[in-house]
Amino acid sequence: MHEEIWQGLRWLGHDGFAVTAGGQTIVFDPYQVHESISADVVLVTHPHYDHCSPEDIAKVSHAKTVIVTEAECAAKLKGDVRIMAPGDRLAIGPISIEAVAAYNMNKKFHPRAKHWLGFVVTLDGTRIYHAGDTDLIPEMDAIRCDVALLPVSGTYVMTAEEAVEAARRLKPRVAVPMHYGTLVGSRADAERFRKGLEGICDVRILTP
Repeated sequence: MHEEIWQGLRWLGHDGFAVTAGGQTIVFDPYQVHESISADVVLVTHPHYDHCSPEDIAKVSHAKTVIVTEAECAAKLKGDVRIMAPGDRLAIGPISIEAVAAYNMNKKFHPRAKHWLGFVVTLDGTRIYHAGDTDLIPEMDAIRCDVALLPVSGTYVMTAEEAVEAARRLKPRVAVPMHYGTLVGSRADAERFRKGLEGICDVRILTP
């Protein structure tokens, strides 16, 4: 993993992250953002308010920001908005974006039929997987990444134990827990995730 990528990765809380490397800044799912960020690309996984927040997307955007999302969320947003579906690929300057599936297997909050998104972004030679709101799904077997950003709180997404299995399948160099501490889940979920991957994967619990 390129060290500049890791140094430039910030957790914004919930499912929100910003990563800066090679002169580019990418923001995933900004929600309740309290810091100053100027994003070249904003990636939005699905239309739920805690992921597709037009107010927060506007906070991190400027005149040339490209917003990448799925169709339902695109209808809520203004500017240069690009629509993707699972399996699509897109290049924006030096940033390569792959849209991947994100859905629930045993609950109704994120139906597979909606075609909502996770993303695999390649920036400066490093592949970052943002899983979106998802359960442990078969499509993860085909994803290759250096950094995996995985939900761990259960209820709407994977539990910490399911996220451990996801990381085992993904085999990232670094795994980062998300989707806790805001609406559901707690630091204890992140700690269970880290403990479950001891000796298997480098887990880093970030502070927003």
